[in-house]
Parts: sequence; structure tokens; C-alpha cells
Amino acid sequence: MPRRALVFITALVLALHWLVLSGVPLAWDSPAQPSSQVFSTRSIAPAPPPPAVAPSGVTAAPVAAPQPPPRKKAPAPKRPPAPATLDRLEPAPAAAPVAEADAPADTGAATTVASATPETPATDTAPAPAPAPAPAASAPAAPAEPVTEDAQTGTGVDIRPPGGTGRSASAPPPPVRMPAPTRLAFDVSGQAKKFAYSARAELLWQQVGNRYEARQEISAFLVGTRTQRSVGTVTEQGLLPEKFSDKSRSEQAAHFDYDKGRVTFSANTPDAAAGPGVQDRLSLFIQLGALLAADPSRFVPGTQITLTTVSARSADRWTFTVEGPETLDLPAGPTPALKLLRLPRKDYDQKAELWVAPGLGYLPVRIKLTQANGDFADLLLRASSPP
Repeated sequence: MPRRALVFITALVLALHWLVLSGVPLAWDSPAQPSSQVFSTRSIAPAPPPPAVAPSGVTAAPVAAPQPPPRKKAPAPKRPPAPATLDRLEPAPAAAPVAEADAPADTGAATTVASATPETPATDTAPAPAPAPAPAASAPAAPAEPVTEDAQTGTGVDIRPPGGTGRSASAPPPPVRMPAPTRLAFDVSGQAKKFAYSARAELLWQQVGNRYEARQEISAFLVGTRTQRSVGTVTEQGLLPEKFSDKSRSEQAAHFDYDKGRVTFSANTPDAAAGPGVQDRLSLFIQLGALLAADPSRFVPGTQITLTTVSARSADRWTFTVEGPETLDLPAGPTPALKLLRLPRKDYDQKAELWVAPGLGYLPVRIKLTQANGDFADLLLRASSPP
């Protein structure tokens, strides 16, 4: 009996840890929006009766119209009056099928359920005359390559001073200053699906020549890890991501093709535009700090920084507002930092709070993500070291 109780308690602990890790947001991870099925209908025209064919070797006599062979008429059952029935079917019109609309949900899978109007039942008298053939539908034009809506709203990095306007398209890109390669260790606390949890996280930043790699990993006891990774090149304007991956039980990735100006996703979600200054949800940490490090006096409180941010499934324009300097009491000790804030812009958006430390090349020392349902993750710097 004690052994059976121990097995039950162990299974319960494993289930709770799985729930926690699957709900932990990581690197600006957006919660999945509820998907919905889209129903469409189409009409099917009744098939015309087969033409009468004369037997081989016999010449058919000309008649005005082919007549079916006589058949015994079955006694018609009594029919209730029309208003009393709820299952009466109206005859289906002879029309070409209506094209079904595909509406992809946020989960990436286009779900379409088709229903058809039943054919009109035959009567016991003469068959219905063959309907006129529907005109041949012209072949539909090939659909344009889909682009996510938010990716079309703007490109580049837009830095807007308090009360001012953003950078014009003809202005040179803002300067950047990349941080030294560093390994950051974080203590994590928060709430996921109404369960409080604690975990460990690590952010690794490395640069060799003009190549970079950023990797963030969060782990929970008895459950495993979730890892996000960004690789690409370093240019005069900062980071140029080539691939962003997000792996927990399986991996999803975004691939950047700057020659075609596109970002494609392994989740088969619509492509996004890859304009200048585009970042993924991990390179974003480094790029924001590099902008601040290059010209700190430019980013006074109230300044807004807007840039395109790509996840493993989609792209969006994100705006961060510089809040001002603070001194944080972290596990690593008191740390002067500069706070940036991203407020939710639409349903299911996160509130994101980011603190970067000038003493660490403006790398993040605290990250707090709050979901629309109140769940949150709070990462606090515990230690920093070379890679």
C-alpha cells in the first residue's frame, strides 16, 4: 500500500511540472490564441438523367423527347401539411459549386468544414427535365503569396523622441555597439496555469568575427528544458538573423531570406516580410541593448523604439518605451539598469518589462513577461561570466 501511494504522488508531481513548463513564456513568447473552425457551404446541382441509347442494329424512331419505360406507381404515403414538418428540403438550384474559403487560425492549420445541400428527391411521375449545364467556371487566379498583416505595417527601426516624429526612410540607420560575449544566469519565478513555479534560465551571447549565436534555455526540475536559439551575422546596423528556433517537445523555426525579402516558417504559417532591422524574439534582446549602448544620451525617458519582431510562427511590429533608470536588487547584487516597457497592443498580447544594465554592455538583467490571463514569468540575474 505505501508503494502504491508513492507511485501516485510521483505521477502527480510529474504532471504538475509538465503543466508548469508548457505554460512558461520564454523570450517574448506569445500565448496561443483560441482557434475557430470556419464553415462554408456549397450547392451541388442534380445530375442529368442518362440519354436514351438505341440497341445495336435498331434504328430509333424520332420522338419529341425520350420517355422513360412505364413503371408501376407505388401508392403515395400520406404527407402532413407543409407547416407541420421541420425536415422539408427546398430543391437545390442548378448552380456551379461555390468556392470554399480557407481561413487559417492562429495555430497555423487552415480548418475548413464543407456541407452540401442534398439533391431534390425524385417524384413518382415523370423525371425532372435535365437542367441547363452550368457555364464552365474560369480557372481562379493563383493566390498571391500570403504575408502576415503586421509585417506590412512598417519596416526598419523607428526611434521616436518624446513628442516628436520617427526617423524618415532616407535617414541613415541608427548606430549600434555590440556587447562582449557573455553568459547570464537567471533565477525564474512566476505563475503558469494558476500554478506557482520556480526554475533556472541562461542566456548565452557569443560573437566570432561577423558571426553570432544567442541561446536562451529555461529548465525545470524533473521536466526538462525549453531552448530558443538565434544565429546570423553582425553588420554595421547590428544583428542580421538567419534562423530562429524554438524547441521544447518539438522544434519550430523561422528562416530569413533577405534576397527574397521574406521570412518563412516551419509551422506552415503565412510568410512575413524581412525588411531592414528585422529581429527575432531572441536577437531582439541584444539589438535593443546595442542601440542604447551606441548613443545613451539619445534615449531619454519617453523615447519609443519600434522594430519588426519575428517569432517561430509570425511577425509583428513591437514598440518599446524607455521608462528611465532604476537600481535593481537582484540575486547578483544591486545593479543600475535602464527600464524599457512594451504594453499590450491587442488581445492576447503580453506586457513585457525589460531592464538592461550599462555595466554589462546593456545586456538584460531582468525580464518580466505578463500574459493577458495574469500568468507571468520573472527572470532575475543571478550571475554573469564569460562564455
